[in-house]
Amino acid sequence: MASDARTKTKRRPAAKPANSRTEEPSQAARDYNIAAVGRALDLLEALARVGPAPLASLADAAGCTRTAGFRLLRTLQARGFAIQDEARGVWRLGARWSVLGRAAAEQGALAATAMPFLVELGKATSENVYLRVRDGMQSETVAIYQTDPALRLYTEVGKRGPLHAGSSRLLLAHAPEAVQTQVLAQRLPRFTPATRIDPAWIAADLHRIRTRGYLITSDEVIPGSVSIAAPVRDTTGQVVATLFVGAPSMRMRPPRPRAMVTQVLDAANRLSQALGAPAPAAVARAPEGKPEPTRQGWTPAPSTLRPGTPHSIFR
Repeated sequence: MASDARTKTKRRPAAKPANSRTEEPSQAARDYNIAAVGRALDLLEALARVGPAPLASLADAAGCTRTAGFRLLRTLQARGFAIQDEARGVWRLGARWSVLGRAAAEQGALAATAMPFLVELGKATSENVYLRVRDGMQSETVAIYQTDPALRLYTEVGKRGPLHAGSSRLLLAHAPEAVQTQVLAQRLPRFTPATRIDPAWIAADLHRIRTRGYLITSDEVIPGSVSIAAPVRDTTGQVVATLFVGAPSMRMRPPRPRAMVTQVLDAANRLSQALGAPAPAAVARAPEGKPEPTRQGWTPAPSTLRPGTPHSIFR
């Protein structure tokens, strides 16, 4: 009997230390993604990229079935975020998105997203890095990372500037043709002896910028300053900003500016992908000893190439 009693006695588990913590196996790798929300966002990005478009094209671009795409579009339509043109059989973004876009701009979404990339590029180059956008007929600085506090800044967040001179000419190169024509029809101010004010030369340079994919300028707005600029794109492939390194010319003697082009392009491309832009093709590498890339390998959708056509007033 004693033997049976010993056999039936259950061993108590050892007491756990008071400071011990138990973690569920899945806790560390917990996934908070909601699949339906992810599919809706994929569809919205496809609508922004290829729309207005029929359901079949949007579903293919978003990687979902037509049934799922239709149900998501109907849900968005009920909330004003999508519109169906029944006569043409296409879908487009709804007006409600303009409210969200304005709110994102007012809350500094672009600058907040860009800052980690500006910091990384600034630390890698030991130079100040800036982000500018086009606002109407001028450019505006929206973010700055200052690597060297002793270096005088010639711009600040919120400061506006010209589009025809300096790194902002990259923004003009990707602006709608109506904006380009209006800028070039004005009497352009000259800031330094190096400022280009000939409309024909600037129009030709806008084409060179789009082909090359970046811009290096020197002394055009501020004497003794050099900038290396690259375009930042959104989910549609449109250029929404320019990211550039600015430094005194004494630290930017050749071949350093061209040697930094790849770093600036890489930062701008990675920021573009963070904004939803598709990954660019590989950047062409120049032969050893010639660090300048031959072309910034971005291949935008056909609809994004319209601003790149020559100006009608110069054709």
